Amino acid sequence: MSDWPEGYSRHVLDVVDSTLAEAARMLPTLSGPTWILALEQTAARGRRGRAWATPRGNFAGTLVMRRVETPAVAALRSFATSLALYRTFVAVTGMADAFSLKWPNDVLLYGGKVAGILLESVGEHLVTGIGVNLAHAPDPDQVEARALKPMSLARDLDIEVAPEVFLDVLAGEYALLDVQFRTHGFAPIRRAWLDHAAKLGEVITARTMRDETVGTFDGIDESGNLILQTSKGAVLIAAADVFF
Repeated sequence: MSDWPEGYSRHVLDVVDSTLAEAARMLPTLSGPTWILALEQTAARGRRGRAWATPRGNFAGTLVMRRVETPAVAALRSFATSLALYRTFVAVTGMADAFSLKWPNDVLLYGGKVAGILLESVGEHLVTGIGVNLAHAPDPDQVEARALKPMSLARDLDIEVAPEVFLDVLAGEYALLDVQFRTHGFAPIRRAWLDHAAKLGEVITARTMRDETVGTFDGIDESGNLILQTSKGAVLIAAADVFF
């Protein structure tokens, strides 16, 4: 842990209901940014309350930080987190071309989902939950219709990485991007994220609770909105599930 970023705390738990729930319980005692890692979760959740399978051997972590930006600006940290994840995957596998980033907050391995992010505001804190399929991936019939195939490092790359090792690399990568975000804003992170964006320039589908938009993925704007070029012109989408 010689490269552990200065100023960040590190808590590794054997079993917990969820690291997001543990973060909420720990908030009153935290004095600075804190990483919480669980080697096993029994009641994890993803976006919109969806279940997230986290068997032993996978990465289940949460970063808790005091929110120093407005909620809208703080939400852009999801892109910093996914970029940090991308760089961590490259560092532990040496396979840059195998990974890509799916708007708004997933990491893909050979086009299948290998990691997801859930960003929440809790009072004056920003809580970022991260799940990574290191050792195991859910069966395809456990995910919703049209969802991408679940992937894992162990099964699909034959590379084994311990959750604690993954955390140490991820914490360092995120700390560097945090400094960049605070110093230079979202612009450089946006450019770097787009360098690794999945399906950029291709036709994708964005589905919200109300409607569905099909268009060419033309990037993300300075607020992190998805830009789709459609027959009616450019459409900006703030939140949606994306399907390829």
